[in-house]
Order: sequence, then structure tokens, then C-alpha cells
Amino acid sequence: MAVKNAMTADFLRSAYGGESMAHMRYLTWSEAAKKEGFPNIARLFNAISYAEWVHANNHFTVLDGDIGDHPVTAGGVFGLKKTAENLSGAIMGEVFEVEQMYPVYLETAKFQGEKEAARSFTFALEAEKLHAELYRKAQEAAKAGKDLEVGKVYICSVCGHTITEAAPDKCPVCGAAKSAYKEF
Repeated sequence: MAVKNAMTADFLRSAYGGESMAHMRYLTWSEAAKKEGFPNIARLFNAISYAEWVHANNHFTVLDGDIGDHPVTAGGVFGLKKTAENLSGAIMGEVFEVEQMYPVYLETAKFQGEKEAARSFTFALEAEKLHAELYRKAQEAAKAGKDLEVGKVYICSVCGHTITEAAPDKCPVCGAAKSAYKEF
């Protein structure tokens, strides 16, 4: 079902653009962290990059309209520094999504009766909260010259839910089975 309201469609395109850039940015920062001697932080960037791809894919799929050219305005954090500084950028982006972007996009989709868009925005919002916290922990470690102490990272391939150590039997955000989680 295509999105019927122009404002929600614009928000989906903007979110798609932002999530796509985050996906690529985190892959770049993952390589930098690996070179700097932080393999666990690199793995965290890589895992969350996949979650951002899940969000972008969900937003893109919800649009389900005619193929067309649309200008997209999306915020993006740019720059490549040392890992601790790159994590500042990651935290900044995630916090913006949690406190500014997704609450507005979600309320608009609900107001306009766009249930699939609201679902996609909810999935992203809930995951971004977790990403911000994981990046804060990683930054504390990097600032101390240490790698993040973390086991495996699991990402739900349906909604992007992110968890460390063990995948749950059922995703607390979307209800997907444990088998939907990708391990990093």
C-alpha cells in the first residue's frame, strides 16, 4: 500500500536518506576503529550499520509508490577523525533521531493515519535509543584508550532492534523470532 499523504512520504524519504548515510558512515568508522586497534568498537559500528540498513529498507519499502525522482533533505554527520571523535558523531546522530526527528515523523504518520509508516518509524526510534547508549559506552572505552568490552552483538533483521550478549527468543520491538537476529 502506497503512502497517501505527502508529508509522511517526505518524512519517509528523509529518514531513508539519513539511515542510508548512517549505514555508510558507520562502515567507514568501523574500518577506522579496526585500524586504530579497537576491533570490538569496529564490530559494533558494523553491527549498527546493518541496523541502519534495516531501517532504510523498511522506510523505502513502506513508500511503495511510483518510481520517481524526489529531492531528499536528510541530516548527516560528516567527518573522519579518531575513534572517540567518530563516536561523538555517532552519538550526536542517534540522539537527534531519538529526541528530534523520529518523534515528529511518528506523530505525523499517526495523525495522517499512515500505519505502516508509523510502524517503520517506531522500529527505528526504539533501536536508535539503544544505539546511542551503546555508542556512549564505546566512547568511554575509546577515550580511556581501551576497546569496548562486549560479546556478540545481535540485530533484528525485521526492525533493527540491537542487543548484546544473546538474542532474545522474541524481539521485544516487533515480535520476530530469535532466528530473525543477525549475529555480529
